[in-house]
Amino acid sequence: MKPAHRLLAVGGAVAAGLVVVGTAIAVPNTQAQPATATTAAQAQANATSAVSALVANPPAALHASGKDKFVQKAVRSAGGLNYVAYDRTYKDLTVIGGDFVVATDDQGTVKATSVAQDNTLGEVDVTTAKLTQAGADAIALKQVTGGKSNGAGRKVVVAEGSGRLAFESNVIGKDEHGHASALSVYVDAQDGRVLRTVEHLAEGTGTGYWNGPNLPLNTTKSGSTYSLKDPSITGLDCRDYSSGAVFSGSDDSWGNGTATNKETGCADALFVAQTENKMLSQWVGRNSFDGQGGAWKINVGLDEQNAYYYSSRPAYVNLGHNPQGQWVGSLDILGHEMGHGIDDHSGSGGFSGGGTQEFIGDTFGTATEWFANEPSAYDEPDYIMGEDTNLVGSGPIRYMYKPSLHGSDPNCYSSSVPNMEVHAAAGPGNHWFYLLAEGSNPSNGQPVSPTCNNTTLQGIGIQKAIKIMHGAVQLKTSSSSYLKYRTWTLTAAKNLYSGSCAEFNAVKAAWDAVSVPAQSGDPTCTGGTTPPSSTTTTPPTTSSTPPTTSTPPTTTTQPPGGCSGQKILNPGFESGKTSWTDPNTTIGNWTSYREPARSGTQSSWLGGWGSAHTDTVSQSVTIPAGCRATLSFYLHIDSAETENLAYDKLAVTLGSTTVASFSNTNKASGYVQKTYDVSALAGQTVTLKFAGSEDSNLQTSFVLDDLALTLG
Repeated sequence: MKPAHRLLAVGGAVAAGLVVVGTAIAVPNTQAQPATATTAAQAQANATSAVSALVANPPAALHASGKDKFVQKAVRSAGGLNYVAYDRTYKDLTVIGGDFVVATDDQGTVKATSVAQDNTLGEVDVTTAKLTQAGADAIALKQVTGGKSNGAGRKVVVAEGSGRLAFESNVIGKDEHGHASALSVYVDAQDGRVLRTVEHLAEGTGTGYWNGPNLPLNTTKSGSTYSLKDPSITGLDCRDYSSGAVFSGSDDSWGNGTATNKETGCADALFVAQTENKMLSQWVGRNSFDGQGGAWKINVGLDEQNAYYYSSRPAYVNLGHNPQGQWVGSLDILGHEMGHGIDDHSGSGGFSGGGTQEFIGDTFGTATEWFANEPSAYDEPDYIMGEDTNLVGSGPIRYMYKPSLHGSDPNCYSSSVPNMEVHAAAGPGNHWFYLLAEGSNPSNGQPVSPTCNNTTLQGIGIQKAIKIMHGAVQLKTSSSSYLKYRTWTLTAAKNLYSGSCAEFNAVKAAWDAVSVPAQSGDPTCTGGTTPPSSTTTTPPTTSSTPPTTSTPPTTTTQPPGGCSGQKILNPGFESGKTSWTDPNTTIGNWTSYREPARSGTQSSWLGGWGSAHTDTVSQSVTIPAGCRATLSFYLHIDSAETENLAYDKLAVTLGSTTVASFSNTNKASGYVQKTYDVSALAGQTVTLKFAGSEDSNLQTSFVLDDLALTLG
């Protein structure tokens, strides 16, 4: 039956982020303090103090309830900005999706706030659960193949709608693409729905080759023994995957020049990690990989044609081999894996989602390759991932300047990208980064890059591009997506290059050029110019205000009997389908399906299927000549769509006139009254029709109640 189908559709979406992806809120700058020398410790202390005061009296943007508590996490600094991350608890349970980040300058002035949660949590019963932890674990294991439990579960609150009590279960296995997977699965404690999953293993395919002879390495000596352990980066060392032992020896010479030798692989790996660490310090101002002077172990010897970063605590990287048995340790590929760790240790923590995590890793790997070529040449710098070894018989694994050169990887963003396999989904982000750094027709020998809107762009250089990328990652919350990264990179560019709008405009033009649309949370920049030799077009934003018909001149002549009364019959649907044409049974009592009426018990529920479908409800009405007429109705929209793009739509028409249009982008809690002047239709008998249409993925519900067409 339809209601049962709808119940599954409403609850069945597994989302990497919240129903509405986290909001980046620009905070007006206060008058800057006079420039003074501020140490890193003082800057972080200023930031911590300022944000603590903000959190103690939380603004509306934090969506705080009276039962919320806030737990400060890391404070990281880079580029003259400080990023203070927070988690949230509700009745002392961790809130999944309740995280946020506040950015300040060195004096503690708040520059931006990035919040994952979009709604204030309601009254959540955290003591009563119909499900057990064991039952949740069994459901979680179905999310992978060949899986097993991996660590103790716990009870949490998931920030879905007004909040849901859930169990966290941790499993490892293979995903639907056959890739290694380590998931935290959040299962509704009442109905067993999978509310969301979080991946902890960022798997990257790679190629292994040497970075050159006589690699400069910083190693550690203890007594008469040397080891491949960095003396200044906490936690960074290189080990034999099989034994878990750090490579050590009586001299400070490593490897034998053979790429199939594990010690040689570790020499390559430590060189790449230390090179990337220098890039982070000199180009973006980051204090090593975790932002606090530390990193993680690298294990060489995984018997797979693969490499991956695992976000356990402590984290680690496992390096495998290519078909020739060479251990993966290239600047771009290992730099990519370490880039996953940078992502994992930025913002409020965890990997970026919505198809963005692999392109972020690629940007850091590519920047490492370019940085390494400044002092001396190892691997010729480019924007191709794994270009020197034919890993699977098809050449490089990704082309940043034209992603479509690799199979079906898209050059341009579309609504299907967030649901793609994560490496293919990297295409638009890689394309954006290349256009930002190099432009569409570089003069330095790099290849021409086509744009999706036929614009010509000039790049700002890879150093500025990775600095902006890093600034955006620092603003990341658990609600990350391509659309949010547009907002976050613009915010980062504005804050990092406050004296000019050139970088800001370049970021904007590059996103436009890969079809990532403008967002309501995007900041603006005035006083600067678009970079030279670039032309840009900005896609229209989706208005949150539905269009209305124009108001005609006031009519003073009224027909006999006057202009008064209500013209819609059965306006609250309390008599079922009486007076309405309702082919798909949208009218009913939907309270048990979590779509209650505004008043009474009945309403009309259009949509909610989560598949390609159209529902309609209609009635013929007559508007007397010479009368002013007003159409009003109450509308509630909820949606599992996570992007600010109109995928599912509701059209309100009177005859051939479109009175109003809505979409999933207008979702909001509760019913909202909509009112329109329709006097232009006086003297006509027309059909009032509501038509709700959904695309093939993720439900949107349009619920109507208490309609009126009044005369006056």
